[in-house]
Amino acid sequence: MPAFLSDDWFSTVETLTAQAGNLNLPPALANLAINLVVTNDSGNTELSLDGGAIKKGLSPNAKTTLNMDGETLRKVFLEFDMAAAMQAFMTGKIKVQGDMSQLMALQTAKPSQEQKSLFKRILEQTA
Repeated sequence: MPAFLSDDWFSTVETLTAQAGNLNLPPALANLAINLVVTNDSGNTELSLDGGAIKKGLSPNAKTTLNMDGETLRKVFLEFDMAAAMQAFMTGKIKVQGDMSQLMALQTAKPSQEQKSLFKRILEQTA
């Protein structure tokens, strides 16, 4: 299993996403792009959640950037733990730059079963 946020991990995510096909997303998630900057021991890793999929690098479509650590990213975006998201935001573990309304869309939109299945497979392939 590739290490979380490594180049091999991003390749695995890309392959799993392609295999998943149509994620059947609600419009709020299908049209959402958020950049994520994850701080870790070796510096920063840049990725995005764009059209319901995790992608390496920043999205030019994003109006919001979230800064956080890797563990917070795993809990919020792979495990869909919204309680952890709220706690991380309230304690400053998630810092927001840009359009806060994007976060409201993310908080209220329900992921499709296809997206949940994809993210579960990604989590299963993450060291």
